[in-house]
Formats: sequence, structure tokens, C-alpha cells
Amino acid sequence: MTHDNTAAVMKKFLQLGPGISILNPRQPVFALDHNVQDTSPQNLQKYEEIKKFAMDQGVDFFPAGRGIGHQIMCEEGYAFPGTLAVGSDSHSNMYGGLGCLGTPVVRTDAAGIWATSKTWWSVPPIAKVEFHGNLKPGVTGKDVIIALCGIFNKDEVLNHAVEFSGPGVADLNIESRLTIANMTTEWGAVAGVFPIDRKTLDWFKERKEELGNRGIRDHPRFNDSSISRLRTNFGEFAPDPDATYAKVLKLNLNSVSPHVSGPDHVKVMQSLFEIQQKNIKIHKGYIVSCVNGRLGDLERAASVLRGKKIAEGVELYIGAASSEVESLARSLGYWQILLDSGARALPPGCGPCIGLGTGTLRDGEVGISATNRNFKGRMGSRNAQCYLASPEVVASSCVEGYIAGPFPSSAVSLDYSIQVNQIPKRSPSEKQTLAEGFPKTIFGPLVFCHEDNLNTDGIYPSKYTYDERISNERQAEVVMENYDPKFVSMVREGDILVGGFNFGTGSSREQAVTALKYKGVRLVLAGSFSETYKRNAINNGYLCLESPDLVLRLKKELGSLQPTVRIPDVQISVDFVNNCVKYGDSEYGIPSVGEIVQKLVLAGGSEGWVKEELASSNN
Repeated sequence: MTHDNTAAVMKKFLQLGPGISILNPRQPVFALDHNVQDTSPQNLQKYEEIKKFAMDQGVDFFPAGRGIGHQIMCEEGYAFPGTLAVGSDSHSNMYGGLGCLGTPVVRTDAAGIWATSKTWWSVPPIAKVEFHGNLKPGVTGKDVIIALCGIFNKDEVLNHAVEFSGPGVADLNIESRLTIANMTTEWGAVAGVFPIDRKTLDWFKERKEELGNRGIRDHPRFNDSSISRLRTNFGEFAPDPDATYAKVLKLNLNSVSPHVSGPDHVKVMQSLFEIQQKNIKIHKGYIVSCVNGRLGDLERAASVLRGKKIAEGVELYIGAASSEVESLARSLGYWQILLDSGARALPPGCGPCIGLGTGTLRDGEVGISATNRNFKGRMGSRNAQCYLASPEVVASSCVEGYIAGPFPSSAVSLDYSIQVNQIPKRSPSEKQTLAEGFPKTIFGPLVFCHEDNLNTDGIYPSKYTYDERISNERQAEVVMENYDPKFVSMVREGDILVGGFNFGTGSSREQAVTALKYKGVRLVLAGSFSETYKRNAINNGYLCLESPDLVLRLKKELGSLQPTVRIPDVQISVDFVNNCVKYGDSEYGIPSVGEIVQKLVLAGGSEGWVKEELASSNN
């Protein structure tokens, strides 16, 4: 699935060769959803070009206003249990709520998949999350994932595929599972998959019946044959009895209470009971997005707002995850209840969640949102603050004028545990064999950005992401704008950047990599990276390497008072033969750069690799 970024993927795809066509037109799905409020001639032209390309190629196309791509993938059955579905968007993890392995790819990947139906992965470690007990009334899937992000907030599942299991799973409906799977992205995982069980089967049966009641009886995925096949085969989609996991995390759902994350970070959380005592005034609330814009979310928000009014000085924005959800909410009266309270309706789409269109946060404002990210600058001004919560808490907060819940809450201690298993690792060779032309060493002045979880909105602001007219030079001018506006004036071509841990978390936007590349930063070292960020880097012929011990030393020596520190008279040297970084009189290990990555770097990225694949297939 690609969305507004289809235009950027098209550009990459058409550069692969003259007269190129999509190899399997039934494989891609285009859904316009991010910037749907923009009715400028430029955006409308872009949307029309995407539509024409889809029609010419025979690709399924969903126009602006139909809904958010991830919701469409579920409503239309593309995210089918027991299959693999990818999207050029970081929240493709959401498909795991339906027992479909959903994971993000990046724009360059998407172009390659269109051309060859193939791509590459580095197989991740697997973490099992066991749910025990049942949720209490008023506690939601959003509270569960906020709690998981908050208690396991030291990269425990970073770059893992998460497998949800345990007796508590049966207590979670499909909407809750989709919400939890969606935000495994923010947790740091590359996928979050629920089992295919009776609730999964029932959801598909009910979806088929719902479509049939509307006269749609020949749907290509919701039909008797597909449901029968799913019923027959779903028992096969279970872990092997002797399956081994890198980690086993356990959470008692009965101990989960409503929680709020933030401000500015998803992995900072407080219980609703705690945060209510602080009387944090809000200016805006949001019940929108692919994580909490479904029918059940709107129903619960309407139950809170029935007969009530939004507080003076507060704005509440609502947007359904799809036109179908909005239509159902209207027919059931939920939508009108929300409007009667003073809520302002937005079209189905991403909108303020990505900082686009009406209602974004302004300087000094505080927002509370039922979305999935509250990174600084994500939903508007970098001088605003944003908290995340369930739709009920957002609705109640907008009535009260400060962060508050719809019912009394009490302090409850979360009941959880983690077991880390020792998985044997291969011993790296002492010296790395390098391909012809690959450098033995790279060196340059040190630039240090200490912050852990430095996200893609901090590196490359969302407001620039879907403007394909932005040049490489302009990308370099705005890099790190949300993190440190002084970064651009401090950094010089040839510098080596060292970041903190979980560098590049957040969205799948390639510009968070290419902006640093175009700025002239030779490579990035960090304690750890988001796997999607690393994938973006490799696909663009750019190196990102982990060196946690070096990062810990720099944190100790340089501190955190300044967001960016540049030391022009200190050179860092990266030795690819001996797999180490030399800093001062010390050496620190780095992972070896394997043969495939070397080839991709030498080819300038995966575009060169795809061209080679196409050339070999034509010979």
C-alpha cells in the first residue's frame, strides 16, 4: 500500500527504465489519505496524476475522502490473516491486529516491489507478549499499548517482531487489537501480530454479512470461499510447540488502568489518576487517525459527550478513519452527538495527526489526542505540547478543559514482567572482506546529538514530507529543524554524526535519511537505530552503524545541555576492515558491513540493485 507518497514512488519507479510497467498490478494498492484537506491546484494535480497512473497500470485506487490507507487495507480485506502485507508507511504494523504480518517498507522498496515483486529483509528477533487477565470496564486497547510503551521503554522490543499471545488475548476485540498493533511502531517493533482465533474469524464473517446487506455479494476477499479457507486453515497459523523467543514479556490486563503518554514522547506515561491531579489545561483535542478513528472509538467518545458541551477556549476535532466509518457513525447517531457538543468535523484522512490541514497546534498550546504520535512538532508547532490518550479521555478532557477522565480513577500498580533469553549468536570474523571500491575507512569531525529516541519528525519535519517539489538542497536546509534549529549552521560537509539510542524512530519517510546525506554528513553512528530508518539508509546507499559503547562515552563526556555539539578538531575514524570506530585513543566495535549492504552502498542504493535485476531478467 502506498498513499500520498505514491507520487514519490512513481518518480522512483519511472526512473528504473523506459516503458516500465508494474509487474503484478494486483499487488499494489493506492489510497490517498495524508493531505486530503489541501485543495490547492498543485495537490489536486498530484492526486489526479496518481489516479491516472493507477488506471493505466490496473492498480486498485481509493481517492481522497475514502479513508486512511491502513483502515482501507482492513475494510477491503487486503490485510488478510496468514498473509504478508506491507505499506510504504510506518503504521503498517496495524495489520497484525487481524493476524496478518504487516510491516513497513520505504518508498525505494515500493518502487522495487512494483518492478520485481521482490524486496529484502533482515530477519528480526521475536519477542512474545503474553496477556493475562481481562480489561476492566472503561479500559481500552489504547491504554494497553500506552502502558506497554511506558513500562518497557528501554528498547526492549526495538527492531523485534512482536507476537501477542496468552489467555488475555481472547478478551480483546478486533478494534483493540488493531490499536495495539498500530502502536507497536512507536514501541519500536517492526511488526506486532495477534493470533488468528475465533474473534478473527467472526470479524471476517460479520464483515462479509455487512457487505452483503449493502448489496456487495461478490467481494473478491470477503466471500464464502475465502471465509471457508480461513476457517479450515487458521489452526495452522500457530507457533511451533518448541518455538524460541528472544524475550518474553507479560502483562496482567486486569492491572491496566487508563493512561496518558507525553508530552513530546510516547514512552513517557502517567496513569490518568496521577495526571488528573496536575490540572493540565488543554487547548485542543483530537479524535482522529488510523489508531482511534473507528466506529467503536466514536461510539465511546459520543457516550462521554452526550448532552455536554466542549469547554470554552477548547477545540475538539473529529475525523473518522474512513468514509464508511463516518457513514455508520452518522446512521447510529454518534456523529451528531459529537457535533452537538461543539466538535469540528474533518474529512476521513490523516490531517492533524501528521500536522497537515485544519486544527494543528500553535505556539504555546497543549493538545490531547487519540492519535499515535506526540513528537515535538509532529502535530503543529514545535513549541506546543501534545499528550496521547483514549478517545474517552480526550472527550472528557475537552469538556473539563484540562486532562481528565470520564469516571473516577484510582492508583493501580501495573503487573508485568520480562524474561530475556540467551540466543546464540554467530561470532563475527576478525576482519571483514570488502568489495572492490568499498572504502576501508571513513573519517571526519565529530558531531554529537545526545537525544535518545530522536524521531523522524525531529530530523525532517512532517510539513515538508509530501511536497515532492523540495530539492535536495532544500532538504539539507531544513534537516533537524524540529530537533535543533541550530544544527544546519553548525554542521559541515564531511562530518560524522553520532546520535543516541533508537535513532530515527517514527515514520518511514526517506527524507529523514536523505536530508542528512544531502547535508554532507558522511555517515551516522548511534547506540541503536529504528530498523525502518536503517532500511531507508541502506536503500539510499547511506550507512548507519551501531556503536553503543562509543555513545555511552560521549554522553558521559559531552552531556546533554546542548542538543548538538560539534568538535571540529576531533576526528572520528570508522574502520570497515577491523569493524571498529576509533575515537581518541580508544576503539569501539561496530557491526560488520555485509556483502549485500556493500553492494547496495556501491550501487548508490536499491534503485541500482533493481536496475541490475531488471537487466538480468531481460537478458
